[in-house]
Amino acid sequence: MSIIDLKQISKSDKPIFDKFFQIRRYENSHLNFTNLYMWARPFDIRFAIEDEVLYMCSRWDDQKFALQPIGRDELMPAAVEKIIDCGAKKLIGLEEFFVDILDAIPNLTFEVERDDKNFDYVYLAEDLINLSGRKYHSKKNHLNSFWKAYPTAQYLEITPEVIEQCREELKRWYEVRSEENENPDFLELERNAICEIFDNFSDFNLKGGALHLGGKIIAFTFGEQINSDTAVIHVEKADPEIRGAYAAINQAFVENAWSSMTYINREEDMGLAGLRQAKESYRPIKLIEKYNATLA
Repeated sequence: MSIIDLKQISKSDKPIFDKFFQIRRYENSHLNFTNLYMWARPFDIRFAIEDEVLYMCSRWDDQKFALQPIGRDELMPAAVEKIIDCGAKKLIGLEEFFVDILDAIPNLTFEVERDDKNFDYVYLAEDLINLSGRKYHSKKNHLNSFWKAYPTAQYLEITPEVIEQCREELKRWYEVRSEENENPDFLELERNAICEIFDNFSDFNLKGGALHLGGKIIAFTFGEQINSDTAVIHVEKADPEIRGAYAAINQAFVENAWSSMTYINREEDMGLAGLRQAKESYRPIKLIEKYNATLA
């Protein structure tokens, strides 16, 4: 049995990952270096490159998982067999085309399930910018009400100086959310992941935006381009006590940073009812389906 020699992810590995993610068109928001780096510590994500394949494995609650291996399609059957030989009996976050690859592997049978809590919500960029038509009537009113109530608010591109102010808003956001959230441990993991990116923002090919009002940042967001026509929004936070702040940063960021993109991927709802309602309210044009596969 050939053991995959996994190692920890460091920011210097970004060019290697980027090269693999350009092999084909990937739409899954998890399949980019920023997301993997952000969550590498909480989920113990490790990787290896062997025989022109990028392998990624993770652990959660002492369970070992393999992420979708990345490489040319013809290399995937052998890559899956290698993952299984190394003890990972479950593959998670699979794109739909990869399920077909699994079905074609002889002598291996997988139980496949749709992971709907991790489906990505994808929107037309022009819809998020213009909010035109009856279906966006309430969103447009919400946005107009924000700018009417806070005419001195300014949209800023994220720079090193702005990041320091974003940290203060992040602290306030978590102070409010931790009091009302049933899973404060996860919130702390998320906060640390965002701070990890803030610490290394210039090392990632990210764009970020923020809203400045009354001498402080009241909302911020950042994302990146993940394929030829799609940008993904990794993080979006806003002061929950300022009505319309989320709507304003959502629209302003896409308009200022991503107007050249066709699609905006705003990631998954994690099975949270409130988050699902919010994402559905912006009328996604499609969902990026993800699957988990367990060796039968």
